[in-house]
Amino acid sequence: MPDAVPPAVPGPPRRAIRSFVKRGGRVTVAQQRALAGLWPRYGIDYTGRPIDLNVLFGRCAPRTLEIGFGDGESLVALAQAQPARDYLGVEVHAPGVGHCLLGAAAAGLCNLRLMRHDAVEVLEHSLTPAALDEVLIYFADPWPKKRHHKRRLIQPPFVTLLASRIAAGGHLRLATDWEPYAEWMLEVLGASPQFRNVAGAARYAPRPAERPLTKFERRGSRLGHIARDLEFERLRE
Repeated sequence: MPDAVPPAVPGPPRRAIRSFVKRGGRVTVAQQRALAGLWPRYGIDYTGRPIDLNVLFGRCAPRTLEIGFGDGESLVALAQAQPARDYLGVEVHAPGVGHCLLGAAAAGLCNLRLMRHDAVEVLEHSLTPAALDEVLIYFADPWPKKRHHKRRLIQPPFVTLLASRIAAGGHLRLATDWEPYAEWMLEVLGASPQFRNVAGAARYAPRPAERPLTKFERRGSRLGHIARDLEFERLRE
């Protein structure tokens, strides 16, 4: 009788490449209070299960997702300026989430909810197909070193995931002040059969009038960085 084959010993799980680094950062006392006291009002805990956005917001309305909202000032301004649209913000860094919670409460917003989790997993597991009308990705980490390009958020598989969650006719809006990353995004998105560059031959879109000028963008402008906007439309199947 042949010797029994010993069971395979599982190795360590393969760690997914992240497009972000978990920074510690200093959470102020006010931000910590906001994270504790305002999260039940504005926060959504990640469960890995789909979210019914109509139930979450208590209505059916156009929906915008902002990935990596930083300190949330621009997200709060957008939600305040467009009360007929619902906004979902996803950010991993606690100080920014706390700051955004404070801004949302000060503005008395009813059309904004936040998640503190990896945006890729949120898109994969929390949002259903065609749930979104618009996705905003402003000033994501460009990962300028060549060996880090694999960490860039805009990659073909991620673009396909985005396309599955944006309704036909919806829009993907991006901005960066790192020209090589702008070119990278144009190339990756331009190769997708699910999106159309709204700017056409001009390649880059005008800065949307409704996009607030962030502190990050103002600081980059003082350093001579030029912000470039991109706008892509989700094509119908």
